[in-house]
Amino acid sequence: MKTLINSFLALFLFASVTQAAEINDQFFSSTNTFLQKVVKNGRVDYSSLKADASLDQLIKEIGEADLSGASSATKQAFYINAYNLLVINNSAQAYPLSSVMDIPGFFDRKKNLVEGNQVTLNQLEKEYLLKPYGDARYHFVLVCGAVGCPPITNFAYTPDKLEEQLERQTKLAINDPSFIKVSNGKAELSQIFKWYASDFGGSKKAVLNFINEYKSTPIPSSAKVSYYEYDWILNDTARSSSSISNPAATGTNASRYVVSSTIRRGTIEAKIFNNLYTQKTGSTDLLSDRSTFFTTSLSFLYGLTDRFNVGFSTRYRRVRNDRLPSNLFSVFDGDGSSQREGITAFGPQIRYAPNPNWPNFSIQSSFVFGIGEDLEGNATQPFIDWTGATWWTQFFNDFSIGNSFSLFTEVDFLIEDLGKNNSNRISTPATLIFSYNPTNKITLYTLGGFSPFWQAEFDYFVQAGLGAKYQFSPEVEIELLYTDFSNKFLNETGGQAATYNIGFRYNY
Repeated sequence: MKTLINSFLALFLFASVTQAAEINDQFFSSTNTFLQKVVKNGRVDYSSLKADASLDQLIKEIGEADLSGASSATKQAFYINAYNLLVINNSAQAYPLSSVMDIPGFFDRKKNLVEGNQVTLNQLEKEYLLKPYGDARYHFVLVCGAVGCPPITNFAYTPDKLEEQLERQTKLAINDPSFIKVSNGKAELSQIFKWYASDFGGSKKAVLNFINEYKSTPIPSSAKVSYYEYDWILNDTARSSSSISNPAATGTNASRYVVSSTIRRGTIEAKIFNNLYTQKTGSTDLLSDRSTFFTTSLSFLYGLTDRFNVGFSTRYRRVRNDRLPSNLFSVFDGDGSSQREGITAFGPQIRYAPNPNWPNFSIQSSFVFGIGEDLEGNATQPFIDWTGATWWTQFFNDFSIGNSFSLFTEVDFLIEDLGKNNSNRISTPATLIFSYNPTNKITLYTLGGFSPFWQAEFDYFVQAGLGAKYQFSPEVEIELLYTDFSNKFLNETGGQAATYNIGFRYNY
């Protein structure tokens, strides 16, 4: 009996493995039939998918597939088809949709079931295909759901034809004049060649060598290479890239100074910015020679819609006045009669993108109330903040300059100590930031700002500085900034001032 049971179990396991392999064979045929129905001229008929149950079955097979005994060609063909089908499925679930970028974490956070494992699209691309097989031609067959991608095919990739299909699709993409634009000694390439440069050899020469292997008219090595802006509009048969603007009204270029755009619906943004301001006066008539302010500003936003964000802002501050010799870090000592600290302000904040045709223009406004007593100081305590409310409205915009540079602009309208009789301070600060992106993760920038104060006795401040940002991931970013600071009082007394800043941004 025991022998009979063992034989039965062995037969059952063999049948299960055989069935899994048969499912995978059928998978390619079913995928081919599905794509022939829904793909037209390189785009997907998303409007028809809700009435088509065949996609659900394919997604189920992707999740339950067993490729443990499959050949290399079978695995590659399966993963390519799986990637394209998952993009279609995830887009269809959110349809009507303008862009896959409207779905938070579409590529790097949204999980999909593949072979029993929960993976993101980025993991499927990089860990299941690029890392083990290292074939740069995948970039011409993996379709991200955007018009800027190489067009999706109306047939499935199959193990027996995979090499031929990879070669053909790579050659078609590279010889497509809308994908690689060559004229007058200039070559405009898709951002794919920039984002995945290492897959094509890393250097400009290596990228051109790869392209010229497939291009019927090779690009000269002397050509000036640039990268045109990626078109993230959904590859939907119901749309064309020329017929609509970016409806999300939010910038998608992570290299830009990201504060200029709103965050997408359903996402959050948390920012902590630490500012250490210190000034030394040149006057001997004052009670202190050095004043130091340390301010931690916290802002939180939630994407109520793609174009309207709501949240709050608050600030904590420490201040200290000293006689020289002293140093700027004495503000953290926690002692001294001319020192104080506390949470000094809190209030609501919004960010709004008013024009869908200006994806990198937004307006941010906060209204914070003073917290605490005698914030403006008295005979024994220094100034720490304004007692009245502060209304701060900022107008952000940025412009790309070529492929690695951008210009960020900010113009503000600021009323401080609002509600106090005869003491409202009105200013209109303006800031320019010129940035350079040596990589997709690093931003280097120079900053200049001027702020006039419109009051009975005209006042102002100016600042100039250097900064850098680094993106650890699409969600986490750090920023460092140093500025030289001056105002009317410091100029008149021969003083000097500077700010030291470190900020963190989290977007999820």
